[in-house]
Amino acid sequence: VQLQASGGGLVQAGGSLRLSCAASGRTFSSYNMGWFRQAPGKEREFVAAIARSGGSTNYADSVKGRSTISRDNAKNTVYLQMNNLKSEDAAVYYCAADPGLWFSNSASARRYDYWGQGTQVTVSS
Repeated sequence: VQLQASGGGLVQAGGSLRLSCAASGRTFSSYNMGWFRQAPGKEREFVAAIARSGGSTNYADSVKGRSTISRDNAKNTVYLQMNNLKSEDAAVYYCAADPGLWFSNSASARRYDYWGQGTQVTVSS
């Protein structure tokens, strides 16, 4: 599967963005999907994940309550809605696909076999 992330940009603190990740292929619904981010000088970190059916989700504590991950399997797309953005949310955001059968350890980058190219989110204060 090939992944294409988009939707990043410059936003003021307190603002909102919706990131999208479009997947190629006809088996999108067989992948658990995740979002990760990496800020300059920092390690890549987990943001959110969603199970194949969309029935289960997982969030990092840092974004819980401010972000919503969702998916549209008919459109082969996963979304990350981020609200009340903070300066510490600034990073390159990557979507990733996990072909595993179970929605477990979804916060571990090692679960994901396929990665998109990333989209930049910049937050101005």
